[in-house]
Amino acid sequence: MRIKLSNFILFLGYLFLYAPLLCIVVCSFNESMFVSVWSGFSLKWYRALMSDQIMLRATWTSLKIASLSASVSVVIGVIAAIVIVRLRKFRGKSFFMGAITAPLVMPEVIMGLALLMLFVGSEEYFGWPDGRGTLTVVVAHITLTLSYVTMVVMARLQDLDRSIEEAALDLGASPIKAFFVITLPMISPSIMVGWLLAFALSLDDVVIASFVAGPGATTLPMIVFSSLRFGISPEINALATILITVLSIGVIISAMWIYRKKDAKDTA
Repeated sequence: MRIKLSNFILFLGYLFLYAPLLCIVVCSFNESMFVSVWSGFSLKWYRALMSDQIMLRATWTSLKIASLSASVSVVIGVIAAIVIVRLRKFRGKSFFMGAITAPLVMPEVIMGLALLMLFVGSEEYFGWPDGRGTLTVVVAHITLTLSYVTMVVMARLQDLDRSIEEAALDLGASPIKAFFVITLPMISPSIMVGWLLAFALSLDDVVIASFVAGPGATTLPMIVFSSLRFGISPEINALATILITVLSIGVIISAMWIYRKKDAKDTA
């Protein structure tokens, strides 16, 4: 009875999480533009999406910004995690950790306003950036996602067995070579998780992007949010279904890679 109850609770949890996504997928194939009316199976909203240049341009902009900001956040986040975990106490370390983790608890409205004032003041006094656009959104999203990547990598570094690295150093390997040959492969699953998390956060952000985006850097969440005043178009359901499918495949592939890597480590 206990096992059946736990399975039922687990089912309710999955239903609560994924029922809204399932509704979006089903509605994307509805011929009617009204969610409450099912008028038959149709692919016309996918065809309409392919001819909607504004939506496609915003999607490409969001994917480009998310990929770039996640990649830069991973590089800086790994360095920050190593500094916090591996280096001994130095002056300003507590302030450094606080600055890294501040975006975790800072409201996005405050962050967006602060970044907007920073960009405006920097442009006035230094001439950079030359107006708001894709670059300012990327910088803002790096600020948003950096702390998440750092926390994920820090957790892995703290649990890492350093005996292998110390053995490599004793055998004559330089610290840089030991990092790239030993440490980096061992923390690569956490790096992958951090990249996916940063990518999802950047792709999902609408508040900060609304403050720092210019006319040529309209992201997909901004398009979706602005369309709420006129009602959700079924084209958005079709686009959401495509993104759900692509991202789910990416998460499954990443999970399989991490599982195989962990299984190979346990076997060794």
